[in-house]
Order: sequence, then structure tokens, then C-alpha cells
Amino acid sequence: MMATKRILMVDDDADIREATQLCLEITGQWEVLMAGNGPEGLAIAQLEQPNVILLDMMLPGMDGMTILKKLRENPDTQKIPIVILTAKAQASEKRSFDQLKVAAVITKPYDPLTISDQIASALPA
Repeated sequence: MMATKRILMVDDDADIREATQLCLEITGQWEVLMAGNGPEGLAIAQLEQPNVILLDMMLPGMDGMTILKKLRENPDTQKIPIVILTAKAQASEKRSFDQLKVAAVITKPYDPLTISDQIASALPA
């Protein structure tokens, strides 16, 4: 039996979090941890060591790029695969994502029913 796969979703939109959580639990059997902002996300990532982090770029206060850099600077979280959620990825952002070793970029609006497969295919087996 496979250990529970845990995913941390960092998104400030409660509706998106709930819809995505439901789909991840049902379609991917993920255990979903949630954070509504950057500092909360960083704390949960360090404490809980999820298998993957689903990170929204557009967050109030601390933006996604800042969170991404902090996750990569912290020895406790630097190895956790990160999947970015973004409405629009600029070329400069894409370069940063590559440098920061992002596992995948999923463009919003995304289909909650297929997001589990998209995440799974981005992760090392």
C-alpha cells in the first residue's frame, strides 16, 4: 500500500481551494493541507513536509515568487517539488521557474478534475 500522498495548496481563494481539495482527494487520493497566504504556507511546508506544494502566484502580501524563493532557500523545504498555479506566466517568470526547479506550471483557469493527473505526471515516480 502506498503511503498517503500529501499536498500543500497555497491559494488565497477559498472557493478554489475547496474545489481543488475535493478533486485532489477524490481523483488522486491526496491528503490536502491548505494555506491561505505565504507565511502560513511556508510554516506548514516546513512542519508537515508535504510530497508536493501547489503554489498560487497571485497572493496578497507575500507573492508566489517570494514564497518559491524562500522554500528553495530553506534546507528543510528545498527538495519538495513545487507546482505553480498562475493565470499568466511571463517569459521572465518562466525563466525564474526553471532556475528554481519548479516541477510544473499549471495555468488558471484549470480543470479541477484533471489537476491531480497533471500534478502526478510532473512528479518523479
